[in-house]
This record gives sequence, C-alpha cells and structure tokens, in this order.
Amino acid sequence: MTAEAPPTSDGPVATVAPMTVVADSSATRPVLDIVVPVYNEEADLARSVRRLHEHLRNRVPYSTRITVADNASTDRTLAIAVGLTEELEGVRVAHLEQKGRGRALNAVWRHSDSEIVAYCDVDLSTDLNALMPLIAPLASGHSDIAIGTRLARSSRVVRGPKREFISRSYNLILRTTMGAHFSDAQCGFKAMRTVVAQRLLPYVEDTGWFFDTELLVLAERVGLRIAEVPVDWVDDPDSTVDIVPTAVADLRGCARVAWALATGRLPIAELRDSIGRKSEPQLEGVPFGLVGQLARFCVVGVASTVAYAMLYLLLHAFLGAQISNFVALAVTAVLNTAANRRFSFGVRGRQDAMRHQLFGLTVFFFGWLVTAASLAALHAWSPEASKHLELVILVVANLVATLTRFVGLRWVFRRGSTTAAEGAA
Repeated sequence: MTAEAPPTSDGPVATVAPMTVVADSSATRPVLDIVVPVYNEEADLARSVRRLHEHLRNRVPYSTRITVADNASTDRTLAIAVGLTEELEGVRVAHLEQKGRGRALNAVWRHSDSEIVAYCDVDLSTDLNALMPLIAPLASGHSDIAIGTRLARSSRVVRGPKREFISRSYNLILRTTMGAHFSDAQCGFKAMRTVVAQRLLPYVEDTGWFFDTELLVLAERVGLRIAEVPVDWVDDPDSTVDIVPTAVADLRGCARVAWALATGRLPIAELRDSIGRKSEPQLEGVPFGLVGQLARFCVVGVASTVAYAMLYLLLHAFLGAQISNFVALAVTAVLNTAANRRFSFGVRGRQDAMRHQLFGLTVFFFGWLVTAASLAALHAWSPEASKHLELVILVVANLVATLTRFVGLRWVFRRGSTTAAEGAA
C-alpha cells in the first residue's frame, strides 16, 4: 500500500526521527512488519527475537518481518541485533541516535513498506498466541487499529497490585477526562494498518511511553475503528520502566493532548473526512428544563459528596487534611463533570468534551480555594479539630462551590449545544 501525504494543517506535525537501516535479511515486502523497540537489551534480545521468529514462521500465514528498532543503546544490543540478521531470515535492524520508544515506533512505522505494522515489547510479556487475533481484523479490513488488553474479563494477567492499581487508575482517567472507549492504553501489544499509520503518525508528538495513548486518543477522535483483543500477560520483574516518572509524564501528555483538542490545534475534521469511518455525533440540545436539570444535578451532587467524603476520610490518615481535600476534590470533580454532562444536561457525543472538562477543572480550583481557606480558618480557630469536624466544614464550603458549578455548567452546556446546532445549520 502507498500512504497518502498528510493533509495541510496549522496543527502540530511531528518530525519523523532520522532512522538508519543497519542490516536486513528480508527477501520480500512483508504483509506484517512487527517492531521490537529496544534500549540496552543485550541480555534478552537474542532469546526473544528467536522465539518471536519461530512463532511467526509456524503460526502466522502471512509474510512477516521482525524489525529490531534500537534507540540509542549504549551496550551490545545493536551488535547482537545485526548478528541475528545473519542467523535468521526476515529480520531487519534499524538504528536511531536518540532514545524513546515512541520515537522508534513512529519512525519505523512511517517508513514501513508492509501492509500492517505492529509492535511487541522485547520481554514478550504478552502471550504470542494473541498475535493472529490481533492482526486478523486489520488484514480483513474490519478495523484500523488493534490493541491487546489486559483489563478484559477473559484476560489472564500476572502482576503486582501496585502496577494493577496504576494501570486501572490511568485508564479510568482517560475514560472520564477524554471520553476514551479503549480499555488498556499501555499494553505493549498493538497493530495498525500501515496506510492509516502513515496518515495519523505525523500528528503524534510523544516520543516516550505516552505514544500509545496519544495515538489511540487521536484515532478515536478521527473515527477509526479500534479492535481489542484479550491477552494473557505476565509482568516482567526485571523491567527497567520507572513507574512514577512514567506516570507523571503520561499525565503531562494527557494535559497537552487535551489542550490541543480543546483549542482545535489538531486537524480532526480533515483526518476524519479522509480516513475516518464515521462522523462524530452532534451534541443534542439541553433537555429537562431548569427544574429537571436542578433535580438531576442534586442527585449527582449527593453521589459526588458521598464519594468525596469517603475518599477524604480514606486518605486523611496518610496525606493529612489539605492534601486529602485536594486529591478528593480533583477526583470527584472529573467524575462530577462527566456525570452532569450526560445525566443532568443530556449532552451526548465527544464534541467539546475537553472544553467541558477544562471548565469543570476551573470550577474545581475555585472549590478547592474555598475549601482550603475554610480548613485554614478552622485550624486557626481550633487547631485540635477532629477530621469529622473538618469534613463538616468542607461539605458546607462545598455547597458554595456547588451553586457556582450548577450555574457555570448550565451555561457552558447550553453554549455547547447552541454552537453544535449552528454548525449543523
């Protein structure tokens, strides 16, 4: 397949990283090009590539190629990879001078001459028996992207509770703040039709671990079809991924992409028209009337207050009053905005969802200032106040912020529906 050139746009366009093909034992153009991004993996590389090569030869009925994408390794990884091309047919080695898993995948996928591009982590944590279910919907044309998911009920996953909690929390954040429908953004097992990848990847900026999330969020907004495949997955105890810095970088990436979507810096409409499968649904009008909206808003408010109180009391013993208040408010603010958007004001579809969440976060900061000031005043008046008295003061202070939230959300959702109607006209 020949990829079309990216459309002209004022939005951000990622420059593809310089990539050098160091060695290649491929005889023909493959249907499937599966990339293994590596950085200082001299201990595991040869064993993993041999195992992957054997699986492709025995279980995959398409012509295949393994591309080892070395991104700035400082050990013997590159030399070992080159040696594998002399031992195994259908192995290619690409070298990049800069680190970055996302940078390596972006470069190799955009240069690939295959029909389908895929990747898996070098530790092969994902059972390779999921590979054919992963690429089948792409080969048939049914889907544009396919991802492995560790969060499906039929998936079998072995990993520690810390990683499990972080993974599920991260995907919950994506669902509530970005309206994402895919279940597992960070599973290292994905595939994509090359012609689609070469249109979409110029707008994916991240060069690290957030690459997957950014790609999937953009793909959903464009209207591409994403197939999910339950996988069996075993955590690698020797993984060099530092969880905390990676999580922080992912959250920064979420904020960057949310801002780009909210401000229209990404050419979503152009890409949807050229490679998307369907148009985004328009926002519906604001239903229920003032009384109905207020009643529904109160239901959501009660549920949010209960969730806030439980979370505050749960965190208080570990984080103290002020930090617990901030975290509990932040989490419930995101969920509150999403619930009010759909339940209280009847807004459907993902159009303007980022703008609504940004407004909700603005109201959150106002509420946090009110509650933080109330806490400070209470502690100045009664330094030994119990956490339950603190909670009473915080709930009362939140009522002030709640009134502001209702007025503000009613205005922003009405404005959003009016804008949508004008666009449709």
